[in-house]
Amino acid sequence: MRRALAYRLLRTAAAVYLTLFSRSCSALADPVLDPKGPIALAQRQLLLDAVAIMMIVIVPVFIMAALFSWYYRGTNRNARYTPNLAYYWPAEFLVWGVPAGIIFWLSFHLWDGTHKLDPYKAIDPSVAPLQVEAVAQDWKWLFIYPDQNIAVVNELVFPSGRPLAIRITSDTVMNSFAIPALGGQIYAMAGMQTRLHLLANEPGEFWGRNVQYSGRGFADQQFRAIATATGDEFDAWVMKVRGSLDMLDAGAYERLARPSAKVPVIYYSGVEPNLFDKIIAKWRDGGSARHAPITAEATHTR
Repeated sequence: MRRALAYRLLRTAAAVYLTLFSRSCSALADPVLDPKGPIALAQRQLLLDAVAIMMIVIVPVFIMAALFSWYYRGTNRNARYTPNLAYYWPAEFLVWGVPAGIIFWLSFHLWDGTHKLDPYKAIDPSVAPLQVEAVAQDWKWLFIYPDQNIAVVNELVFPSGRPLAIRITSDTVMNSFAIPALGGQIYAMAGMQTRLHLLANEPGEFWGRNVQYSGRGFADQQFRAIATATGDEFDAWVMKVRGSLDMLDAGAYERLARPSAKVPVIYYSGVEPNLFDKIIAKWRDGGSARHAPITAEATHTR
């Protein structure tokens, strides 16, 4: 009976170990831990530094838990635990001083790093970035390329090695824009704009999505971020989009903005002038104008 029980316990432990091991291996390939751009790489380093600092309290806790369990085991009749902790300054110092010291160290260490990673700051001021305007909708992403006068739904294409400057807003509830392999998330809010600067060190296809819950279609509000190997490949993609017969005028935009999920990639060979600013203006005065359609006479803002 005991042998069978021991066998079942050993088999269960082995299964748990293999599950945790396989998950840890897949976690190493997670975009957060396998960055493809300098912004995500710097963010990963900040994460690892913070974890290393917090290990100062975590490692001793595990060591003391093992030592105390061994020393005060039931078979050790010489162990006696008779504390007098009405006031014991070493314990008070450990309980309050160590966490306070870790918080201070984390604050000091991360202050400079977080300011260097200001999402509004250009990555390389000497290089002209590719300008893109991102609009969150229910439940899809619209990307407008103002310099190329094209727009795409659920696909973001840009050359690798060239900075990407994104203006972000929402035409619905609050969303959060994120491409984990290239950088952290930033919110998209109606009537406002946020900015994000990214760079891909190498060509590839990355996963992007909304990470702020926004309703029933939230799980499928994803997009492909594609970094081309050369600028010529990006230019070829632009010509492909310009070959589309669809135009993103005011009427087409109103139809696109209606709630819809699992929307395929859509190309628009032309865009309503100043569409991004008109979307922001639609939500002016606390949203009193949010039901007004996008028109050529809409107010220009920001």
